[in-house]
Amino acid sequence: MGFWIATAAFSVLVVVLLMLALLRPRQLATPAAAYDLQVYRDQLKEVERDVARGVLNDEEAGRARAEVSRRLLEADRALQATRVLATPSRMLDRVLVGAALAATVAGAFGVYLQIGAPGYPDLPIATRIAQVDEARRTRPAQDAAEAQLPFRPGLPPDPRREDLVAQLRMVMEQRPDDVQGLTLLAQNEAALGNFRAAHVAQARLVAVLGDSATGFHHVDLAEMLILAAGGYVSPEAEAALQRGLQLEPRNGTGRYYVGLMYAQQGRPDLAFPIWRSLLADSTADAPWLEPIRLQIEEVAFLAGVNVTLAELPQPASPRGPTAADMQAAQGMAPEDQAAMIEGMVAGLAARLASEGGPPEDWARLIGAQIVLGRTDDARAIAAEARMVFADLPDALALIDAATAPLAGRLP
Repeated sequence: MGFWIATAAFSVLVVVLLMLALLRPRQLATPAAAYDLQVYRDQLKEVERDVARGVLNDEEAGRARAEVSRRLLEADRALQATRVLATPSRMLDRVLVGAALAATVAGAFGVYLQIGAPGYPDLPIATRIAQVDEARRTRPAQDAAEAQLPFRPGLPPDPRREDLVAQLRMVMEQRPDDVQGLTLLAQNEAALGNFRAAHVAQARLVAVLGDSATGFHHVDLAEMLILAAGGYVSPEAEAALQRGLQLEPRNGTGRYYVGLMYAQQGRPDLAFPIWRSLLADSTADAPWLEPIRLQIEEVAFLAGVNVTLAELPQPASPRGPTAADMQAAQGMAPEDQAAMIEGMVAGLAARLASEGGPPEDWARLIGAQIVLGRTDDARAIAAEARMVFADLPDALALIDAATAPLAGRLP
């Protein structure tokens, strides 16, 4: 209330001062007719003095008085006309200025109501960061967030999967520490949209595996917790993300959710560089690209960075031979085909051996080895890929599809 009282008082004071300045009588420029009046009055006096001195006789004085009086009347009429024209103009000026002042004050209050924050003092950056950190420490836990969720979006019914999950639940009651059973239960509960049941099963899986749990296990747990809370990153989900990225620093899903967590907590300055880096490191088919693209410009703006999506690093094209490359190679002469594929395969194999890569790259390498007729190498690469992606059914499906041409061939 004090803010509005002070603001209103200052606004009224400014308006009053401006209006007083406008209403104060001004020294107007003297019209030419006023000078003429004074001259003609002096001339009449001069005629009388000339008569008194005997310079003019009565007849000459009468003619002089008549002429000067005629000019005096004309000058007086001109002066009155000038005053009549000036008065409405001056009043109109006052009205216009008063209306403009009123509109300016009203507009300033209206704009402030839209974009201002009455009652809030200035907050230094250090104070803001301290407040954000305090809010982060006291944010709701996972159970509270799930309880506050207004509704739980459902997935399309899948009766066959629901029957299988029901059977799996009964089996797991008898075998609560079965790693494979827990893995299947968590994945299928998530596929049905039962994210709370999914993260309970995944947490049990992580506990059973202990030190053998990979970064993928922890990131999957974090994702299930986040989905169960409607997209909110709870302290429990944050702990799972931190552990997952400690084991798998390049995990794209984990990096996306860490950026989301910072964006939710009012730290766009931390979220933006994480997402910008993830964009540059991703392939064009990465599942987190679309949500990042929808949010990153706003996050960048809040972080004080003036940048558009087109100016940010873009996902890299898949490296290694693509399906189109394989199709083109099959139409070449055998020696040309082998030479083209050899160069691509060598680079892809070296990168996967030193850096690793997504399952799509492993599938391309397997396909290239099959085209080259190196079935043993293709089987060896597929076996290694299955070990790398043992806990990722979607990745294993890609590897199985890539090795399908090997079916029926002798090892």
